[in-house]
Amino acid sequence: MKTSDFYYDLPPELIAQSPAEKRDMSRLLVYDRSTGAIEDRVFHDVIEYLRPGDVLVRNVTRVIPARLYAVREGTGGAMEFLLLRRISQTDWECLVKPGRKALPGRNFIVNDELSVTVLECLDDGNRIVRLNYEGIFEEVLDRAGEMPLPPYITKKLEDKSRYQTVYARDNGSAAAPTAGLHFTPELLEAIRQKGVFIADVLLHVGLGTFRPVSAENVEEHKMHSEFWQVTEEAAAMINAARANGGRIISVGTTGCRTLESSSDENGVVHAGSGWTDIFITPGYRFKAVDALITNFHLPESTLLMLISAFSSREEVLRVYRHAVEERYRFFSFGDAMLMV
Repeated sequence: MKTSDFYYDLPPELIAQSPAEKRDMSRLLVYDRSTGAIEDRVFHDVIEYLRPGDVLVRNVTRVIPARLYAVREGTGGAMEFLLLRRISQTDWECLVKPGRKALPGRNFIVNDELSVTVLECLDDGNRIVRLNYEGIFEEVLDRAGEMPLPPYITKKLEDKSRYQTVYARDNGSAAAPTAGLHFTPELLEAIRQKGVFIADVLLHVGLGTFRPVSAENVEEHKMHSEFWQVTEEAAAMINAARANGGRIISVGTTGCRTLESSSDENGVVHAGSGWTDIFITPGYRFKAVDALITNFHLPESTLLMLISAFSSREEVLRVYRHAVEERYRFFSFGDAMLMV
C-alpha cells in the first residue's frame, strides 16, 4: 500500500479551530459497515446505537501541559520543548525546536520555577532532558506549560479543560484522546442507565500522534511506542460482556489500540500493562473491537489507516467525501463518527 492511497482533499476552512459550545452537541456521522448506510446525527444521539449489555471502553489518560517555551541560559536564545515520555521523576524524552541548539549540557530557563537541561541526543532527533524544579511537579508544570495543541489549530485555547475528556484521570499524554471530548457527565450517566457498561483503560498518547507518515510505502513506517494499561476489573467486564453477546465499543483509536494490544487471538482481553507500537492497517483482523467512535483524521495519517482497516480504504474515503460535502468539522475539535 502507498501512503498516497490514503489522501483526501479537505478544504482548510473545515479544520475546527475551537470545540463545540456544548460537548455533546457536536455532529455525529453514523456509518453502518454492513450496509454502507450513512446517517447525519448529533453526538448525544449516540445512545440510540448502544444496546443494554454492550461495553463502552474509554481511555482515562489525562493530557499534561507538555509544551514548554524557554530561553537558553546566558544567551537568551528561544527554545521549545514538547514532553513526550517520562523516564524518571525528573527525566523526559521530548521533541525540541530548534534542534541544532538543544545540545547536551545546555540549560534553558522556562520560568522562575523550572529549567530544562539537555542530557542526550537520540538517533531520531528527540532529546532526553532533565527538568529542574522544587515542589510538586504537577503544580509546577501546570503553571509553566501550555496544552500541546496540534499545529493545525492556530487559535489559542482559553479553557484548558476543553482539551481534556470529562473523565480524564491519569497524567501522561502529549495529546488528547479526542473522540472522548464529545462526552458529558450527563450523557455518560444516561448510557449507564440504559444498561451499557463503561470500562476504563489507559493509553498515554505520545509521539505517534505528531509524526506524519513520510515513507512512500505504508509498511515502512515505524510507529513509536505508547504505554497502555488494562486493569483486572476492566478486562473482566469486557470479557463477560462479550461472552453474554454484548458488543465492545471503543471510544477512539487510542482505546482501540489498547484493546487490540491486550487481547489474544480469540478476542479475550487480558489485564496488564506495557508498551505498544501496534500499527493497524487494512488487512488487519480486529480481535476485540466491534464498533468504534472516532473523530475525523488527517489525510495519509496512521489513524486514517486504522479506521480504513475497520472497514475498507474505499469505503472510508467515501464516508469522508460525504463529511466534506456536508461540512462536518475535522480533527481534534471537530465532529465525530460512529462506525458500527
